[in-house]
Amino acid sequence: MPPPLLTAVVLARDEANNLEELLPTLGFADRVLVVDAGSRDATVEVARRHGADILVADDWQGFGVQRQRAEAAIPETVWIFMIDSDERIPPELAKEIREVITTTTEPTVFIVRRKTWVFGRYLRHGGWYPDEVARLYTKGSAGYDSSTVHEKLVPYKGTRVKKLANPLLHYSYRDLEHYLVKSARYAALSGREKKRRGERYLLARGIYHGTWGFFRMYFIRLGFLDGRSGLLIAILSAHSIFCKYADAWVRNQDPPAAEGTRSA
Repeated sequence: MPPPLLTAVVLARDEANNLEELLPTLGFADRVLVVDAGSRDATVEVARRHGADILVADDWQGFGVQRQRAEAAIPETVWIFMIDSDERIPPELAKEIREVITTTTEPTVFIVRRKTWVFGRYLRHGGWYPDEVARLYTKGSAGYDSSTVHEKLVPYKGTRVKKLANPLLHYSYRDLEHYLVKSARYAALSGREKKRRGERYLLARGIYHGTWGFFRMYFIRLGFLDGRSGLLIAILSAHSIFCKYADAWVRNQDPPAAEGTRSA
């Protein structure tokens, strides 16, 4: 059998509900690979029911390493499309992807624009749109770095970079609780990465970057045009930025002294 022209890769952990909605939109791919990070829900069962292949990689070492593992598991594919479980592929984008992978002959990375639904509306300002991410690429034309979080797809020398016209839909947060939980998780991942690299920060740096992040998002990038949703996400984003630095600061504090040795 000829190798699959396109493999769609989904990273997942406890994403059964999202996969129920995402996987039916991936019919344009010749193969779907779900990389499971040790789910405790029905993620694996849902993936199998929708015809996806499964790679279990539950010794979590970060998003970058997880994507590298996915790449190594599909050496025979021609094109790779990386997608997250909280994203969806509209028919127009699916059609465009099929067109470009059948007409592009040179090593190429394609950037897609994400349109994110947050707290009742698709955000159009504040730096949220167009949220450009590199996701579609010919196998061997690029590779992911090993960052724990905010990993990047790095094109190799000689690889062309182009943009797709149709947007990818992103449903990042179900509600405020989901945002706060997800934000805390990313802060912890970022804090661990900073400590691993030996980086130390003052809390004042987190205050500065958080405040500047709000000002840039809400005023410079016109987040106020997204109404109350724009205001709320700007405040929450500032809080998230601060928490990344606060987490790194906390991890570098001295451990508690043994009982009985603490000074009065």
